[in-house]
Amino acid sequence: MIDKAIEAFKNGEIVLIFDDDNRERETDMIIAAEHMTPEHMTTIRNDAGGLVCVPLSAEVSNKLGIPFMTDIMGEASQKFPVLAELSPTDIPYDEKSAFSITINHRKTFTGITDSDRACTIKELALLCKNGDYADLGKYFRSPGHVTLLRAAEGHVLKRRGHTELSIALAEMAGTTPVAVCCEMMDDETRGSMTTDKVEKYAEKHGLVFLSGAEVVEAYKEFINSK
Repeated sequence: MIDKAIEAFKNGEIVLIFDDDNRERETDMIIAAEHMTPEHMTTIRNDAGGLVCVPLSAEVSNKLGIPFMTDIMGEASQKFPVLAELSPTDIPYDEKSAFSITINHRKTFTGITDSDRACTIKELALLCKNGDYADLGKYFRSPGHVTLLRAAEGHVLKRRGHTELSIALAEMAGTTPVAVCCEMMDDETRGSMTTDKVEKYAEKHGLVFLSGAEVVEAYKEFINSK
């Protein structure tokens, strides 16, 4: 299954990954950002329905110079004390939030349409692919409608959120370590989509569905084979 997932990701197809029963207990739609299209965005918005985010590897995040949102809040808390009170120190499933800044590409209009968000996501991936990290501020504005996430150093070897699972998949597929992830929601329960429903969705649409554990184990083998 992992081989099919890597191939699908490399080809710009959506992959479905369930993180863990002991974590968020959520399945995310995942795709390589460099292959993002407005059609993908429409599918993700309608069929997933969670928050559309863009995971970046720690290395890419450092080259772009983007911080964790909690770092920004910490720096600004002296002037705005409420930001210190809002610090996410009580996340029930994790120790630290991966959230960074939000952006729009400067050639977008409002930034929220499927076309605008797809543009922002793909252009960011291409900027990183081409190594033009110093041009982030030239081509993008912030705040915007695309949420960036910073993967942990060593990603799945240190943290096993969808942020890190996405980057591990990108690394194994040989794509730019910039991805897209969005939680799959359930209209009936008002919660996250259960794995049985995700399996039916995957079968109906011909998508690969696998667990985070499968990604982690495959990544460990990938690292050891180098």
